[in-house]
Amino acid sequence: MLRIALAVLIHPHLWLTAIRQLRRFVVPRWWAHPPFLPLPAQGLLRFRTEAMYGDANHRLQAHDVIVWLRWCRAHS
Repeated sequence: MLRIALAVLIHPHLWLTAIRQLRRFVVPRWWAHPPFLPLPAQGLLRFRTEAMYGDANHRLQAHDVIVWLRWCRAHS
């Protein structure tokens, strides 16, 4: 997740889109559960990686997240 966050940081035009998407995917009341970070739900993350890569255990690539955020920005 750190690599993904760093990849988003170097693309300021995607910051607002990334925040919007994070708000949609983050676990409700994330601040009340360890690790106390606004991370996506594990089940949703597994589903997304399996749909994208064909393997739920595949490591999400920062480049793919940037491409997806660009797509979201273009279609919002």
